[in-house]
Amino acid sequence: MASIYIHIPFCESRCAYCAFYSSTYRGNKDGYLSALCRELELRRDYLSGASIRTLYFGGGTPSLLSVEDYSLLIDCLNRFYDLSSLEEFTVEVNPDDVTQEYMRQLAAMGVNRISMGVQSFHDEDLRVMGRRHSVKQVYQAVEAIRRAGIENISIDLIYGLPGQTLNAWRDNVSKAVALDVQHISAYSLTYEEGSKLSRLARSGAIQPVEEDECAEMFALLRSDLQKAGFAQYEISNFAKEGKESKHNSSYWDGTPYLGVGASAHSFNGLSRQWNVANSRIYIDKMMHGVDGYYELEDLDLETRYNDFVLTTLRTMKGMELNLLKSRFTTKLYDYCLSNALKYIKEGLLVQENGFLRLSESGIFVSDGIMSDLMWVE
Repeated sequence: MASIYIHIPFCESRCAYCAFYSSTYRGNKDGYLSALCRELELRRDYLSGASIRTLYFGGGTPSLLSVEDYSLLIDCLNRFYDLSSLEEFTVEVNPDDVTQEYMRQLAAMGVNRISMGVQSFHDEDLRVMGRRHSVKQVYQAVEAIRRAGIENISIDLIYGLPGQTLNAWRDNVSKAVALDVQHISAYSLTYEEGSKLSRLARSGAIQPVEEDECAEMFALLRSDLQKAGFAQYEISNFAKEGKESKHNSSYWDGTPYLGVGASAHSFNGLSRQWNVANSRIYIDKMMHGVDGYYELEDLDLETRYNDFVLTTLRTMKGMELNLLKSRFTTKLYDYCLSNALKYIKEGLLVQENGFLRLSESGIFVSDGIMSDLMWVE
C-alpha cells in the first residue's frame, strides 16, 4: 500500500505565519493542473504498482479548485494508479470556501475526510494571523460539510499566538471540543523566516509568548482533549477512536508516498525526492522538458536511521526496538540506546515493552531529544 499527496499552491491571501510554498497568483492555474497530470503520468511507476490507500490534497488552499478541476485530476489519477483500495481521501479547505453543494460534489467524487484550517475561535486572533475567515464561518462550514454527508472532519488550531493567554487558549480548546469533530491538530506558533509575523517580532511590534507559557498551553490541550475522548497518537495530533489520519500516519510508519506538484516531497524507502518550489518553473519543466524539476537524495543506512528516529518518536507508540536492531544494525541500535540513557534517567524517555517513547514531560522538548539520538558523522 502507498499514499499520494497533491500540492495545490494557490491562496486567496497569504497568512501572516505561513512559510509553506504558496502563491496568490492564479493566472496559471490551468497550466498547473496540466502539469500535475503530466507528472502523475511520468511517475506512475514510482510506487511500483502499489495500491493507493490514502490520497491527500494539501496546500496552499485546495478549496480554491473548482469541482471541474478535481474531476480532471481524479480522472488522471484513475488512469495511472490503482485507487480500488482507497480508504481515505482528504481535502484541505478554508472555512469561507465551503458550501454544502461544493462539499456534496466532492463527496460524490470519493472525498471522505475534510481537514479545515480553523486556527482560532477568536476573530481578533484570526485578524492577527491574516486569516480570511471568521469564527461564524467555521460553524457554518462544519454544518455544510456534515449536511453533504462527510462525517470525518479534522480541524487545525494554533497556540502561542501574540498576546494569547492561557484562559483564551482554554476557551479555544473548549470550543473545538464542542464542535464535535473527529480529529484535532494543534501546533505551537513558529516564527518562520520570511513570514510576516517573524518580521513583526524582529521589529518589536509583537511579543512572542514565552516558551514556558506555550508548554502550559500544550499541557492544557492534552489534558482537556483526553477528558473529551481524544487520544493523542502523535505529538501534534489527537483523534477520536478509529479516526486517526491514515495519510499522516503513513509518513511516520515509513509507508512509501508520491508527492506531486510544486514543492511536493516523495519517499520510496530508498530515496527522497522534492520538487522545485516555484509553480512557473514547475509548469515549464513538466510541459517542455521534465529535467530539472526536482532534486533527489539517495538514503544511506545512517540517513534512514535518522528518519526512523524522527518519525517513530513523533508517535505515542514510539520506536520499536527490535525493528531498530533488525533494520539498522547492532551498531546503530547500541548508539541509539546509549544516547537515550540520560533522557531515560531524566524521565524524558521511557523504555518499556520493547519500545522507546517520549514521556509526557519529554514531548514538549522532543526536538532536542530526537536530535541527540540521530547519527552524526
